[in-house]
Amino acid sequence: MNENLLTQSIKDYLTPKMLKYAILPFVVTMVVMYVIFFGLAGMGLDQLHTTMDVNTTHTTIVNGIPQTDTFSAHLQNSSIIKFLMNYTITSWLAGFLIYAIGGFFILYFSIFIAIIVIGFMTPFVMKELQRRHYPEVKMIGYSGVFESIFLVIQWAFVMILLFVVLIPLYFIPLLNIIAFNVPLYYFFHKMLVFDVASHIATREEDRKIRYLNKTSLRIKTVLLYLLSLVPFAIFFGAIFYVIYLGNTYFTEIKKIRN
Repeated sequence: MNENLLTQSIKDYLTPKMLKYAILPFVVTMVVMYVIFFGLAGMGLDQLHTTMDVNTTHTTIVNGIPQTDTFSAHLQNSSIIKFLMNYTITSWLAGFLIYAIGGFFILYFSIFIAIIVIGFMTPFVMKELQRRHYPEVKMIGYSGVFESIFLVIQWAFVMILLFVVLIPLYFIPLLNIIAFNVPLYYFFHKMLVFDVASHIATREEDRKIRYLNKTSLRIKTVLLYLLSLVPFAIFFGAIFYVIYLGNTYFTEIKKIRN
């Protein structure tokens, strides 16, 4: 990362106004996750209100005479969970799956929600950056509401498609870590760069900046995405991402227009 831009972005982030903006993604994401959690918890409790019959038959031969032992049980409601938890392997697997799947879901879904939320905050952040550092740079921008919605749907569809296509890699150690993150990083990169660029540059300027700084932008968004994987970092760091890329775009636009 460019040290000067990074230092400037950190200072911008720590200003009272930017910290106030940073609270909104946290609040909205937590509310959404809260509603989803209790919705899923309610569905889980409903599923417990059911019954299950367990029947097993074991046949042995003693002195040439077959003997059959039969076990049957009628499990109802929470008895199902108690039955499963009586066995160490079943209990361990159930706990592992719950924490692993739940942890991945919460982490990735929180990143997805936060990226959507900061899209609404970007115009305010860009105006504040312009006021503080770039009053001579006119914010022209491009893209309308319908184009933005279409692009978000398109990128979300590609993200889901990537999740499906990469399923075979999920079972390969180490590769599965990359495979899990590629789809969401794709959405993260597209949304973040578009949100910033479409509020500052013209379409032609954006194309030129992406062409001349393709590697630099990719490195920055990769590092920002990796930072998002730290638990709770996305809640408070989302606005910093916009600030850092905003300073990057303002600096590049000054070069182009001069």
